[in-house]
Amino acid sequence: MTIKPSDTLPDVELRIIGEKGPEKKSVKELFGGKRVALFAVPGAFTATCSNKHAPSYISHADELKAKGIDAIYCTSTTDIFVLEAWATSMGAGDKITMIADGNFEFARGLGLTFDGSAFGMGERSQRYSMIVSDGVVEQLFTEKPGTYELSSAEHMLQNL
Repeated sequence: MTIKPSDTLPDVELRIIGEKGPEKKSVKELFGGKRVALFAVPGAFTATCSNKHAPSYISHADELKAKGIDAIYCTSTTDIFVLEAWATSMGAGDKITMIADGNFEFARGLGLTFDGSAFGMGERSQRYSMIVSDGVVEQLFTEKPGTYELSSAEHMLQNL
């Protein structure tokens, strides 16, 4: 079943880069008490993700925060080391926290995966964005495979 507005995020364990390297964090720890702009990408270093999706959140981070967003998170079904390298390559700095869902527990728990085997990509997270308040989905913007529009920072800003 796919998550929808007013649903609570699945409380699984994810990975972020902390001050001393990779850290395990539960969804409750990451989202509790915050209003978060979350976006998911099918893959770091892929064309749309690197050229459009993540850059839209980097360039609009201040505007999102001015509209009541406490944190901006990016998740992908890959390991934290790849996400850290990707963030560094884009100059994301402290504007976006990268969250690795290497075991697919979060994406599967949300019901937001797709099979990219035909393209040699295997199972991946769908491209989407959502606004989450204290672990509860406020708004959800899901893309059809191969598209990029509804999950952009610009679209999110229009809906805040």
